[in-house]
Amino acid sequence: AGAQPTGSWMPERPVRLIAPFPPGGTVDVVGRILAPRLAERLGQAVVVENRAGAGGSVGGAEVARARPDGLTLMLGSNGPVAVNPLLQAHIAYDPLRDLAPIGMILRVPVVLVAGPAVPVRSLPEFLAWLRARPAGSVGAGSPGIGSSNHLAIALFNAGAGVSLTHIPYRGSGPAIADLIAGTLPVMFDQIATALPLHRDGRARILAVADAARSPFVPDVPTLAEAGIRDAEMGTFNGLLAPAGLPPEVRAALARALAAVLAEPATRDRLAALGAEVATAEQATPQGFAAVIAAEVARSRRAIALAGLTPE
Repeated sequence: AGAQPTGSWMPERPVRLIAPFPPGGTVDVVGRILAPRLAERLGQAVVVENRAGAGGSVGGAEVARARPDGLTLMLGSNGPVAVNPLLQAHIAYDPLRDLAPIGMILRVPVVLVAGPAVPVRSLPEFLAWLRARPAGSVGAGSPGIGSSNHLAIALFNAGAGVSLTHIPYRGSGPAIADLIAGTLPVMFDQIATALPLHRDGRARILAVADAARSPFVPDVPTLAEAGIRDAEMGTFNGLLAPAGLPPEVRAALARALAAVLAEPATRDRLAALGAEVATAEQATPQGFAAVIAAEVARSRRAIALAGLTPE
């Protein structure tokens, strides 16, 4: 279909889209869904480059150092944009100062999942079961210290007045294996990973840690519905550029992203990841900046509750 007009600015060379995580993960998959669609709008190839390391901070630093000419962009997520500056003592960039939000792409809610070791079918049953046990005796898994899943445990403990003991794993896969085997009672995980387990009965999603119920499990309540306040947690993806981007370049990129996110085929592919596609307002520079600010505040509170300090 060729290039679509997106305003006065169009790139003169291929655009690098930095995915600050290894191939195959959600961020990388999102990049490979968006790149050809953005390329069509911008009239130049958009090439996904994986720059993994330090929980996303290696890629974040590379984008922060790049020329603000619209030719280097980043697929940002919680780690490199909101959490790492609070947990990494020697991070090489300040996301709020060195990166310019273009627009949010999606959000994937975190859910509370119980394995077969926990004989409950609902969140109220789980809370009753948990409170009948000695404080700290029930473990909750996450893919690692400082992950959004770990921070969700801290917010849940504070909101529910309970004391799940955090058990960090090296990634989501090993935690899920123990959950299904019955050696790990519960975990917080992205809904995309938990959904297949919930649907085939190997595990049960007890609650969604989001402001509203998920369309993927509309019968599952939110934590807030059970009276557990201020415990929302999810992972976001969005497009960022180096700070200092000229306003017309930023506006053109935001228009291109908004046009891609409005395409039904793109929305369907993102929804298949368990994602809620950004609203029109969230997909603007201002809207995404507000999302990031809220995420930083939420992460700062959760990190304090979890007793984590920068290393």
